[in-house]
Amino acid sequence: MKINSAEFIVSNSEVGKCPQDFLPEYAFIGRSNVGKSSLINMLTNHKNLAKTSGRPGKTQLINHFKINNNWFLVDLPGYGYAKVSKKTKSVFQQFITDYFETREQLVCAFVLIDIRHEAQNIDIEFMSYMGESEIPFCIIFTKADKISKVKIDSHIAAYKKQMFANNWAEMPQYFVTSSTESIGKEELLSYIDEVNQEVFKNNSRF
Repeated sequence: MKINSAEFIVSNSEVGKCPQDFLPEYAFIGRSNVGKSSLINMLTNHKNLAKTSGRPGKTQLINHFKINNNWFLVDLPGYGYAKVSKKTKSVFQQFITDYFETREQLVCAFVLIDIRHEAQNIDIEFMSYMGESEIPFCIIFTKADKISKVKIDSHIAAYKKQMFANNWAEMPQYFVTSSTESIGKEELLSYIDEVNQEVFKNNSRF
């Protein structure tokens, strides 16, 4: 898939105020400081489409970007470790839950994980929530340029082991990426393109 247009549409904290267009949506979420904004900018060929920041927890709203006029990329707040007040965190965690559990246009979520670190409980717990809620998702391992392939393979194996220990029958589909070196870009966009084709072909609502 080639990205010909990427347009910011709206930011808000209420699912009911999200765009009414019935287009497929792909939501990107991960722990704070996982490199989400950089990944979004890399995928869309824009330097500043999503705002990057050295301060974790900068994204605190549901951000919709319309891509090629036929699907939405949705940038969601990070979970865990964000230096915001407990009240603020509880509010945006609630609308994250509302989004995942009520947004009909959502066809796939991408859970971003920093490949440099060994399996983190907070990521395993969040993916368990997604699985229990029957929300379709894939994993995107970020910052692959920062460590060796041997370590990448080792850390992915550790995630598989922990997920199997948490009663997963199989590892969700995953992508290994680097925003600085555009690793994984083609594979990820091809996957979205394939899902879009299936959605438009098989679902009359889209």
